Amino acid sequence: MVTQAAEPDRSHSTSESEEMYLITIAMAVEEGREGPVPVPHLAEALSVSRVSANEMVKKLAARTLLEYVPYQGVVLTAEGAAIANEVLRRRRLWALFLAEHLGLAPGAADDVACEFEHVTPAEVEERLAAFLGDPAVGPQGKPIPAGGVEAPTRRELALTDMTVGQEARVVRNTADPAMRSFLDEEGLGEGGLVRLLAIGEDRGCLVDTGHGHAHLAASVAEQVMVTPGDG
Repeated sequence: MVTQAAEPDRSHSTSESEEMYLITIAMAVEEGREGPVPVPHLAEALSVSRVSANEMVKKLAARTLLEYVPYQGVVLTAEGAAIANEVLRRRRLWALFLAEHLGLAPGAADDVACEFEHVTPAEVEERLAAFLGDPAVGPQGKPIPAGGVEAPTRRELALTDMTVGQEARVVRNTADPAMRSFLDEEGLGEGGLVRLLAIGEDRGCLVDTGHGHAHLAASVAEQVMVTPGDG
């Protein structure tokens, strides 16, 4: 008589759809949203109906992965945040690999990495992290979670607030379209790496980018938002 192997226990596993809700909540917090994340925000971000979003919220609340605050929205529980961190960790590790080693633009790398984040085994995740040198920041300037129960936060500051010699990755800039185009050409677009070489009394900045050196007036430099690295 052949004994069939028992099916693995998946009672605590999460589906791709469930994980997308969790990381969408985590990323909303990461971007600075305070308090519960409204359900309509989830529906819009995930391109689903509000009815579908409400149904998933109820499901995740029943599994204690999030808490619903009536008339306000949802917040992740410790367990839900831990899952979101793991998924975001895998996503941003793959995005960094695709950007640095295959030459994809940061946004394109993130889009492709979104396909990998739900299917990467823990062993592959850790080998990828080791291969990349255990990075702390992804190609779009967002943190790569190291694990734990807290939703990720982003340490963001203006270029003018950096310390001379400090390296950082550009997260975004609030300049007008023409200036954004100039900054992109200078290597100061989203995901670009920059080192502050000098800062003047007027807070003008001399920076080193992948395209060479650039001098930015204070009024421009203060609109370039970055996340510092460890270098």
